[in-house]
Amino acid sequence: MVEIQFSRGITEPVVPDVRLTKSRVGEQGKATFYFDHPAILGNEVNEDVTGMYMLDEEGEITTREVKAKFVNGKPAALEAIYIMNSTAEWDRFMRFMERYSAANGLGFDKAE
Repeated sequence: MVEIQFSRGITEPVVPDVRLTKSRVGEQGKATFYFDHPAILGNEVNEDVTGMYMLDEEGEITTREVKAKFVNGKPAALEAIYIMNSTAEWDRFMRFMERYSAANGLGFDKAE
């Protein structure tokens, strides 16, 4: 089981675009997730967004930094940012992303 949730217990089926950055020293990193028209913002779901929860067999990674994007007054996207402040947090996040990528057919393109 590997999934992302915005409200506990409700799996988000939309696969995000994910951008990663890492400090030159390698101690800190940032992952930016962009979900275009996520199900949690649809008419069928009546739950509040309480954060972004990344779940796998190792446990849960959580961020509260989630922002909605609106187009013509209607919610169109969610952007979530996860900050990693140590090499251990980076490594844990990368293990999650490897599992999530394999389960959802994501690829990885390294910047030049």
